[in-house]
Amino acid sequence: MVDNQNILTPEKDYVTLNLGPTHPATHGIFQNILKMDGEIVVSAEPTIGYIHRAFEKLAEHRPYNQIAPITDRMNYCSAPINNMGWHMTVEKLIGCEVPKRAQYMRVIIMELARIADHIICDSVIGVDTGALSGFLYIFQERELIYEIFEEVCGARLTTNTGRIGGMERDFSPVAWAKLEKFVKEFPAKLKEFESLLVRNRIFMDRTINVGPISAEMALAYGFTGPNLRAAGVDYDVRVMNPYSSYEDFQFDIPVGTNGDTYDRFMVRLEEMWQSLSIIQQAMKNMPDGPIYADVPEFYLPPKEDVYSKMEALIYQFKIVMGEMDVPKGEVYHAVEGGNGELGFYLVSDGGRTPFRLHLRRPCFIYYQAYPEMIKGGMLSDAILTMSSMNVIAGELDA
Repeated sequence: MVDNQNILTPEKDYVTLNLGPTHPATHGIFQNILKMDGEIVVSAEPTIGYIHRAFEKLAEHRPYNQIAPITDRMNYCSAPINNMGWHMTVEKLIGCEVPKRAQYMRVIIMELARIADHIICDSVIGVDTGALSGFLYIFQERELIYEIFEEVCGARLTTNTGRIGGMERDFSPVAWAKLEKFVKEFPAKLKEFESLLVRNRIFMDRTINVGPISAEMALAYGFTGPNLRAAGVDYDVRVMNPYSSYEDFQFDIPVGTNGDTYDRFMVRLEEMWQSLSIIQQAMKNMPDGPIYADVPEFYLPPKEDVYSKMEALIYQFKIVMGEMDVPKGEVYHAVEGGNGELGFYLVSDGGRTPFRLHLRRPCFIYYQAYPEMIKGGMLSDAILTMSSMNVIAGELDA
């Protein structure tokens, strides 16, 4: 007689799969150790830190104006927003009010960067479903944006644009011409991109109900930006805590319902239209006046003045060497980055460098939820979910 109670049921065979850290489908240098039941993801364990650059520790050893270039390397898909966020944080600490014209110029640059960021994210979602054409078409518009950046500040990807106290230079006639060209041509190209994917049956089948997250769970994790809005929560830093005169502009906050990959795609798509509208409003209503505040202790003087005026030379030396007097205090300032609330928590003890700088990087928060979002789904869906979350490794690891 067989004792059924003593028969051990064999444990199911699972496969351990390393997704990353250098697999092209990860869109960055990070790793997920997946436990697979065939094609189904049973569990996932994320690993980060492969390109950790110690941003916060670096900032403690740099004068304030020299921190801007290392903010470029966080979310490098929309670097100008990082630059402006840092400048505004320091301006809040020193009590500096930036002239209206500089604020509007910042808005134009930041919204161009947001469009560039969303172009990358949405077109890559298409690529991961097998649709390469849209990626190639819409990237031409990203090139136009980079040409504008190049004309404004001399750089394309890592821009280091703007200055503490305002902008380093006014838009040149060439920059205005390139802006006009972009505003004129972009709507037709974006509509073409929409027609390729939005109602495409294959694309919809691959993205609807893939990697969903509820509004409650997104809030519990601390989601912000397009990933939170796709779940149905209309939180946008530009509206809730306006900065750089965003209260002057009329625009809508797109929201989704299911918080899935398709909703994240659609929210970013609509945000590009809203950003275009903001840029047009800023160009139409651009105020006259100076492009930087009267804060010679913090704003790098024009080079022609440095070469011809003793006072400007002295300020140049003091700013570059970090010899200006910075008030003691602590501030937090957040901007609506390309993929969520990008915040800088700055503590100053009056020294030449920050006593402490902490970065609220939205990608770090999204990645914590990734294992939960892909659990029970297909491996191919896990790739799409990662694309739609727009996790940028440079920001994740900071």
